[in-house]
Amino acid sequence: MIKKILKILLVVLILVVCFLFWALNTVDYTPYFKSDYYATTKARLDSIATNPGVSRGQVQLGFGRKSITPTLLEDTYDPAEGKFVALPLSGYGGREGMPATGIHDSLFVKAMAVKVNEKIMVFIGSDLLIMPPEVSKLSITAVEKEIGLTQENIFYSATHTHSSVGAWSAGRVGELFAGEYNPDVVSWLSQQVAKTIIEAVKNLQPGKIGVGNFHARQFVKNRLVGDDGVVNDDFLMIVAEQLSGTRAILGSFDAHATTLGDWNMEFSADYPGYWQRKLETNGFDMAMFFAGSVGSHSYQSQGERFEKSRYIGEALADSTIKYSQEIITKDSITTASLTLKIDYPELQIRVSDGLCLNPVIARSLFPDVGDVYLQTIRLDSLIWTTTPSDFSGETALTYKNVMYKKGFRAMVTSFNGAYTGYIIPCKYYHLNAYESRMMNWFGPGYNPFINYMIGELIEKVSSAR
Repeated sequence: MIKKILKILLVVLILVVCFLFWALNTVDYTPYFKSDYYATTKARLDSIATNPGVSRGQVQLGFGRKSITPTLLEDTYDPAEGKFVALPLSGYGGREGMPATGIHDSLFVKAMAVKVNEKIMVFIGSDLLIMPPEVSKLSITAVEKEIGLTQENIFYSATHTHSSVGAWSAGRVGELFAGEYNPDVVSWLSQQVAKTIIEAVKNLQPGKIGVGNFHARQFVKNRLVGDDGVVNDDFLMIVAEQLSGTRAILGSFDAHATTLGDWNMEFSADYPGYWQRKLETNGFDMAMFFAGSVGSHSYQSQGERFEKSRYIGEALADSTIKYSQEIITKDSITTASLTLKIDYPELQIRVSDGLCLNPVIARSLFPDVGDVYLQTIRLDSLIWTTTPSDFSGETALTYKNVMYKKGFRAMVTSFNGAYTGYIIPCKYYHLNAYESRMMNWFGPGYNPFINYMIGELIEKVSSAR
């Protein structure tokens, strides 16, 4: 009897060891420049680098806005009209996919279209956690069919509020943060995004545009390493005015929109919502907010619960109102842009510093990251890169400093329509923390690879003549 039990235990042990041997891989430390994904992406960059689409001339501006505030009705389900019986919020696993209990403040998707000669660029801000990959893809398909614009014309972001619409992500990890997947929510959001883009393009008319910034150190901190790290405290503004009188402003800041914790079960745009609403009652017809390089960066505020959101949002709005008056707008500008599709390595979801899940298991748990792009735009004196991630504010400072020496302002924004986790400084890769361990998805080569590609893009776009 004892021998039989020992044999059974031995078999179980062997099976467990075999499973672990299959389920766990060692982290791949191959330098990115020796990888196939680098070679393919670099060849793609070389093929487009000589044609950044420089355009100089009179500027036309168009604006669009649609609501993405869901209507919650116990007896009505009409997703095409944004009517749902129940919807989860997105942002925190601690909510466990529970449905929202109500609406604290309204959510929107907004667009600013900029046209110089025949070149059109549309910037889309959304009161969402991220721009979901499936939503961005479906929106572009609809827009291309309706007005002919493609990925090269469209530049996404989100406010990164952790209290917005969920149900847009499949996969266990996606549903952990955004609730049970509902394809009808994806269709509705895609519809609203596409309509907003089309509205902005059809609204194009002569205008003037300008760029400015101010520092807001009291409202942002380094949440990854505290005082041992650096902080990007730059609040960047783009003021756009149609000659007919309509005024819009786009703002970007690096503080995470997490003033509302998982205790909040009402839909809300967090502090970016307060910022937008105050500006829209103080001289601007439309205000839109893009999450900046929010990786490693958190907010600093005062008060409790929603007062904390109000304090930082309205204080930033007050500074925006003040400093936007100093911005010189121009009716003739120079634009250029490059859109680079990115190949990337296999998922390396770590369970310890040196071990990661077999990619087969990782792919079954994590959502599809989408079609991954980096985009760099020149908007006269501004060099702007959009990324598929929570991009680090520490790293963004490097690009700001490089571009400053060339006479440009620079900014890096997050959530451009795909999502590949956090991109943070390589020196933090071995740090056992949320951003550097759980949310660093593609191994030690991915971050320096993306940083290299951004460096190449901003150099080529800023040097284009």
